[in-house]
Amino acid sequence: MDKGAIGVFDSGLGGLSILREIRKQLPHESILYFADQAHVPYGPRPSEQIRLFSEEITRFLLAQNAKAIIVACNTASAAALKYLRKTFPNTPFIGMEPAVKPAAKASHSGKIAVLATPATYQGALFASVVERFAKDAEIIQQTIPGLVSLIEMGNLNGKETYDVLSRALTPLLEDDVDTLVLGCTHYPVVVPLIEQIVGPEVKIIDPSPAIARQTARTLDRYGLAAPAGKDATLTFISSADPDQLASMAKQLINETGIPQQAGWHGHRLELE
Repeated sequence: MDKGAIGVFDSGLGGLSILREIRKQLPHESILYFADQAHVPYGPRPSEQIRLFSEEITRFLLAQNAKAIIVACNTASAAALKYLRKTFPNTPFIGMEPAVKPAAKASHSGKIAVLATPATYQGALFASVVERFAKDAEIIQQTIPGLVSLIEMGNLNGKETYDVLSRALTPLLEDDVDTLVLGCTHYPVVVPLIEQIVGPEVKIIDPSPAIARQTARTLDRYGLAAPAGKDATLTFISSADPDQLASMAKQLINETGIPQQAGWHGHRLELE
């Protein structure tokens, strides 16, 4: 039985890579997409602050009739997913974890780079995934400072973005890395540039399709899946500029939806 929309949140545009796969695999599901662009990027922020943001965003989405929550942000998943599941025990959550398992299977050299924010590496989730699935591989942690901000500005294929990526990726090629894990949901939107730099011999692992499959399984398990043929709605909510968010969604993933403004009032998040 359908009981509402799927709530999806990220610090900004990155979760659109997840939204694209949800729309592809679950076209009958209505979606509330929240971008906390007033606070983007999350990567440099303290974990406690990210937990506070994530808790209030969850409350906000549940108040808008969200039936399940996708934490479409690796940084927020690392900092807050366990806390959210404990705080909202009756709400199904789907979180991001670095796709180390498929990377370990794909790699021939045994050298895998995980492209993510420092907060993602520091979480217990990352350590657990590496321990379970990649004990015999060499995992290289590679941050890409400034990339999220460039993507948020819509600079997806300019020289500055290329240079930022090249500085981060070239040393990995010199170290014989043959598999890259996209450990930040913003990064799939610049895969064409990444491919230019690393070439066809390096495999790029995007976890988005797996997250969509996990979402489908979760909805089925809780009896929350929308019925086939249902008219699905898509709403874009931003804590900064919802029109810009909707415009970028059209540009990046060719999806159109209703833009809505939300605002932070102290620690509270409300529709404007």
